[in-house]
Amino acid sequence: MNRSNQAATAKATGKAAAAHPNVAAAQEAFRENDALLAHLDTSLAGLNEEQITDRLDRDGVNEVSHEKPPHWSFQLLRAFKNPFIIVLLILAVVQVFVTPDDLSGPIIIAVMVGISVFLSFTQEYRSSRAAEKLKAMVRNTATVTRRASDEHSERIEVPVGELVVGDIVHLAAGDMVPADLRLLTAKDLFISQAILTGESLPVEKAGPAQAHVVESGAHGAQQNNPLDLPTVCYMGTNVVSGTATAVIAATGGRTYLGSLARSIVGERVQTSFDRGVSSVSWLLIRFMLVMVPIVFLIQFFKHGFLDALMFALSVAVGLTPEMLPLIVTANLAKGAIAMSNRKVVVKRLNAIQNFGAMDVLCTDKTGTLTLDKIVLERHLDLDGEDSEDALEYGYLNSHFQTGLKNLMDKAVLAHRDLEPIVSRYRVVDEIPFDFQRRRMSVVLANGNGHHLIVCKGAVEEMLAIATKERRGDEIVPMTDERRREIKAMTRHLNEDGLRVLVVAIKEETPRSGPYGVADEAELTAVGCLAFLDPPKDTAATAISALHHHGVEVKVITGDNEAVTRKICREVGLDVEHSAQGRDIEPLDDAALDELVKRTTVFAKMSPLQKARVVKSLQRQGHTVGFLGDGINDAPALREADVGISVDTATDIAKESADIILLEKNLMVLEEGVVEGRITFGNIMKYIKMTASSNFGNVLSMLVASAFLPFLPMLPLQVLVLNLLYDISQLSIPFDRMDPEYLRKPRKWDAGDIGRFMVWIGPASSVFDMTTFALLWYVFGANSDAHQSLFQSGWFIESLLTQTLVVHMIRTRKIPFLQSVAAAPVLGLTTAIIVIGMIIPYTGIGTKIGMVQVPDIYYAWLAATVLAYCALTQVVKLAYIKRYGRWL
Repeated sequence: MNRSNQAATAKATGKAAAAHPNVAAAQEAFRENDALLAHLDTSLAGLNEEQITDRLDRDGVNEVSHEKPPHWSFQLLRAFKNPFIIVLLILAVVQVFVTPDDLSGPIIIAVMVGISVFLSFTQEYRSSRAAEKLKAMVRNTATVTRRASDEHSERIEVPVGELVVGDIVHLAAGDMVPADLRLLTAKDLFISQAILTGESLPVEKAGPAQAHVVESGAHGAQQNNPLDLPTVCYMGTNVVSGTATAVIAATGGRTYLGSLARSIVGERVQTSFDRGVSSVSWLLIRFMLVMVPIVFLIQFFKHGFLDALMFALSVAVGLTPEMLPLIVTANLAKGAIAMSNRKVVVKRLNAIQNFGAMDVLCTDKTGTLTLDKIVLERHLDLDGEDSEDALEYGYLNSHFQTGLKNLMDKAVLAHRDLEPIVSRYRVVDEIPFDFQRRRMSVVLANGNGHHLIVCKGAVEEMLAIATKERRGDEIVPMTDERRREIKAMTRHLNEDGLRVLVVAIKEETPRSGPYGVADEAELTAVGCLAFLDPPKDTAATAISALHHHGVEVKVITGDNEAVTRKICREVGLDVEHSAQGRDIEPLDDAALDELVKRTTVFAKMSPLQKARVVKSLQRQGHTVGFLGDGINDAPALREADVGISVDTATDIAKESADIILLEKNLMVLEEGVVEGRITFGNIMKYIKMTASSNFGNVLSMLVASAFLPFLPMLPLQVLVLNLLYDISQLSIPFDRMDPEYLRKPRKWDAGDIGRFMVWIGPASSVFDMTTFALLWYVFGANSDAHQSLFQSGWFIESLLTQTLVVHMIRTRKIPFLQSVAAAPVLGLTTAIIVIGMIIPYTGIGTKIGMVQVPDIYYAWLAATVLAYCALTQVVKLAYIKRYGRWL
């Protein structure tokens, strides 16, 4: 290779580096074989033991970086990483030091924390174990030539991990490419790069001598994308057909695959769920840090340090939505169980909620929108009309060839109704496919005393050797004008995403000698075969369902733009705007954001370009899901708020994903979106119920603390009240959501929760005040001697209103009339109300300082509760009218 070509290669591969990981093998793409072997200090005889040992020491084993699930102890510690759990543990420790003789408070807190941590840990541990079991090595050895201790060469099977740079590797059909290889020689070699590019059809590869012929010495176009290099095979791809001898140019982390893997190992980016939980958590903690000191100061001046501290700590516990970790985890775990029944493994629980928040789904094309299976879509004459002749001759060619049948041959042979015609012919000879001719022929004896050559191949190459064409029943000469018309017709088919082959025939007088390439001349073109990876029957329905639920679908693929646009049109996606990787590569973030906003189809995308599109969508405020199964999808899977892969995906894709589908089906995603919104809705119910109730209670305590000569409720009573209320919330994960709520994506909004507290909290405080007045003036609980009656009366009223507010807040409709809670919610809230009303009559009530209340109090209580429900409904309607949302 001359210096100018080498310079062009270096420049081209350097340009590609911006869009692709650094590819060591690409630098050697067109170096001549002898120079390459010398550069790598190897030979066709292979490496000796000393060289292999030195290179293993230098480069390490031939493995790519990948994440392993952490030890169970680290997973357990991670379950404690929650601001509310930390706050509760701090409060429990303070209580232990302040009142070491009374551990009832810390024990209650410990139970709450323990349940939450246990649920979170067990679900994540189980999921990570399930995901690990899905991994499987397809092939773990490679055939190489090495020199034995006596220096003679031999072909041996070597574990993939022990391969080194300079090893001479032999490839055959069915082999997995074990490292990044530069081909030395190849025969009819087709490599499936779908794992890296998403393209369904295998690509032709060749040694540099053959590649020079194919590319006519012009490599610049090929080099913009290192995956297009015809002389390089990449680790993780597989051989569809043919044989080759190659030298390893890179192993482990220096391979294309290794570069991708290295970019996705380490700390994951925060998802919308993480950011949402954090913002809400710190909003509530800030609120607590403001209110608790005020309560403490008021009580300090009236009751002294110890009583004030204990009461303030109880208020702090009351203000802390201590069940939030448990409720969130229980909701997510329930969602994970529901998804597992639909053949989905949830690796990271948070992904369930991100499903519900997702408003953009980015997906690969192959196998998701399409069947991942080539079919014969059309068989045409040379005018573009349907032709049975083209199909029949194509069938004969595919049937009688003896080589490994490619995907297009298999698509032709799927027309089993043509099997009877085979019996009329006998195979005489075959002219196999090769890289230069891009066609193959079979020679058949047809029973009429002639030999029939049936040739099938690429459009340009076939038209170049066809001197005649069949038009109806006539055979007419093929003119240059006619060739241009046929090329234009096939170009239109290409634009529709179809891969086109031309079929031609020729009758020969029988002879005894072999047939060769020279006999492929003066053929009569019969027609065309057009192939497609067709859309799945369910794809259009699934995309329509996702749109109905407010999820926009964008297709990001490494495949051809024309093919992708056609498939997207067929499944109902808007393809007015599309872009290729080369279009987005030079753009800065601002320009990219504008392009991404209006574009539905992204084709010929590199792995890092896919990740850039995901990040662009996130910058614009979207919650992004990404569905992919190839190595080329791994960076985008990791960047997305919810990464989705399949169990047949590469290990790296599965490691990067949050969710693994056991079946590649978009309908499952639509179900996941609904499940995620149910989960999120139930989480928001708990947060808004608890935040507003706690805010109302603290307002009431502030007022009561300022005017009462005694504590409005004893610290232990506050803890029991909170425990009972929290138990009533445990049924929320089993509640249903109103259909209207599920139609739009839902996101965390700390500001909305703050507004909600301020609107709904005071509504309960109003009736706390009326209860205070009732107990003080009507029932005479207005002195230290009668404080137990006051505390018992407020305990019952507070528990009833807090528990009933579950039904008021869980729906924007009128509760019990327009929307009824699920049976578990009805049952548990009723049980807690009953328990709260009978506690003053039990030994437990006596132990925590409660007394029986007069029977007439319950009549007043019923009126208070009804008035409270009516006021809350009025406030709800006003809030919805003002802000256009409820939960």
